[in-house]
Amino acid sequence: MIDVIGINKRFNNKDVLIDVSATFKPGLVNMVIGKSGSGKTVLLKSLVGLHEVDSGVINFDSRDFTQLKHKDRTEIRKEVGMLFQGGALFDSATIEENVMYPLDMFTNLSRADKLKRANFCLDRVNLTGVNNLFPSEISGGMQKRAAIARAIALNPKYLFCDEPNSGLDPQTSIVIDNLIDEITREYGITTVVNTHDLNSVLSISDNVVFIHEGQSWWNGTKEELLKTDDDVINSFLYSSEIMKRLRKYNQ
Repeated sequence: MIDVIGINKRFNNKDVLIDVSATFKPGLVNMVIGKSGSGKTVLLKSLVGLHEVDSGVINFDSRDFTQLKHKDRTEIRKEVGMLFQGGALFDSATIEENVMYPLDMFTNLSRADKLKRANFCLDRVNLTGVNNLFPSEISGGMQKRAAIARAIALNPKYLFCDEPNSGLDPQTSIVIDNLIDEITREYGITTVVNTHDLNSVLSISDNVVFIHEGQSWWNGTKEELLKTDDDVINSFLYSSEIMKRLRKYNQ
């Protein structure tokens, strides 16, 4: 479980995160949503240590990440998987080498054991026969699945996904959503997904945190999200024609 308690972050004298608090539970898909520029990406990067918060607490199962020294932070990072927007695979490395990268960084496993783990992860995301191909030689959806395989290579307790469906067609997005959902429940991972894809929110989210102007404005289930009378949230949710029709149908 990850507990975020009153974190604040400023850039160039501008408040980006303001007293943000949230709880992300294990075995569940926790989604962070909000308008562009709301602070949700900064929140995600703060959780994994890419940004240092100015104040507040980030507890990984009661371990305050903000107060740990570098060595102790490394121990937590070994428990973290990260799926970057666009996949962020290394172009000059094969798919197999990409998946093995976290194992090279954080373990002393033999090459044979690393290869065994990489193959297991590739099989888990339904990618076979691509080990020696380069990212440019496979489709965007396959690249995203390879990135998920890399993210779970260390068998993480925590999985962070930044816009996992970015650049994907609707059908492929469903495949990625279902894969994230399955892996989360299968391994009891605390999964945090930063997204603007409302289809994903309505399909696989268990808990939703809505960030507005740097603040943790609202949180609840997807069912509660659709029923809220909060004007700020409804303005965000029902900006498209499809969502307007869904709202009318649910009324």
